[in-house]
Amino acid sequence: MINSRLAVAIHIMVLVASSPGAPLSSELMAGSVNTNPVVIRRISGMLRKAGLITSRAGITGSELTRDPADISLLDIFKAVEPKDELFAMHEKPNPNCPVGQNIQSTLDVTFHRAQTAMEKELANQSLKDIMNHLFK
Repeated sequence: MINSRLAVAIHIMVLVASSPGAPLSSELMAGSVNTNPVVIRRISGMLRKAGLITSRAGITGSELTRDPADISLLDIFKAVEPKDELFAMHEKPNPNCPVGQNIQSTLDVTFHRAQTAMEKELANQSLKDIMNHLFK
């Protein structure tokens, strides 16, 4: 199962984008996401490290570094999903089993196509698209 980190990151980005100049604390954002402020701070740190948001020491709140139309969901995904591969294979299938011998190479093709399709979809959606849908 894919974790909820991407959805939480998008939620954070929408909150920051829709409240320019407002000092949104991690506690306030956590209330909107319905999670612990520590989760918000951890994911915000990933977004900062990726250069998507910025903050200043001693001042509550964050700002986007680019216009929401210029931030794709793929940008956000790459910021919070550190692994290059979305799908992980189980380690060391039995090489003496007819299925175990070939399962990794067989699934690699399928998993690669699925990840490519997902990344293409995320690249085609911007943060602004999400905001337009939310606030119509």
